[in-house]
Amino acid sequence: MRSHVYSIVRSVPASMLAFATIFLLFLSACGTSAPASNSSNVKATVKAPTDLITPGTLTVGSDTTYTPMEYFDAQTNSNTGFDIQLIQAMGQAMGLKVVIVKANFNTILTDLSNKRYDLVISAITINSDRQKQVDLIPYFNAGESLLVQKGNPLHLTSVADLCGLAVGVQEGTVEQTDLDAASKTCQSQGKPAIKQTVLTSQTDVIQLLANRRVVATYQDSPVTSYYNKINPGQFEVGGSVVNAAPYGIAVRKGDTQMNTAVTAALNAVKSDGVYNNLFQQYGFSADQKG
Repeated sequence: MRSHVYSIVRSVPASMLAFATIFLLFLSACGTSAPASNSSNVKATVKAPTDLITPGTLTVGSDTTYTPMEYFDAQTNSNTGFDIQLIQAMGQAMGLKVVIVKANFNTILTDLSNKRYDLVISAITINSDRQKQVDLIPYFNAGESLLVQKGNPLHLTSVADLCGLAVGVQEGTVEQTDLDAASKTCQSQGKPAIKQTVLTSQTDVIQLLANRRVVATYQDSPVTSYYNKINPGQFEVGGSVVNAAPYGIAVRKGDTQMNTAVTAALNAVKSDGVYNNLFQQYGFSADQKG
């Protein structure tokens, strides 16, 4: 489908190119080879927490714009992705119905603390600042990387190469924090600051690159790899993966009952093979297992 539509795009007026590129990217993200079905038939072996917002239901906050970790599949009209399928299996292990609530990543931990959700799973990198807000249970290892145009025409290999350049990043991420720091370093060296375009949706960030409004985007390494994979011939990874750190499932600070149940449910889906199957399904490497 992508190659066929691309041949059409080459013959349309230039004014249509930006729209067609966005449309292609959208189709690619929705057309991931990962099955949309989220059923895993996990046995309920873990004692469920009793301090749930709704009895019998695990209310989960997630910013469902971060393909392939969590995203909305328009074809099935449902949320899916690695994180979503994992937490649904964990909910089954606790004998609970799982409800996903779309969240704003920039406020997701504050909303958790305010009891809008029972827990949060949303590719949240564990760091000291976040650990002051919530308790984080590690489940996945990731890093940060650049996505650039195919051929890497500007030879970008790290954030140090981005001085004076236009770069896309999602709001509230560790990558935004790192770009802020790198931009200050640029200025301290007498170079121009990095021109960041900060958006709330990672899909929209990638579309900036597809439309050549930025020369690179900066995000977690599994996201970089995913968009590079589904857009062959359009993008490539710039440089290597840096700042490796685990993702964590977030529960309210001091909520021992929830922490214990979530940890036990994670161990249960690891033991019964669901966790490993998800890694194979999404093409993640063994060294990314948490």
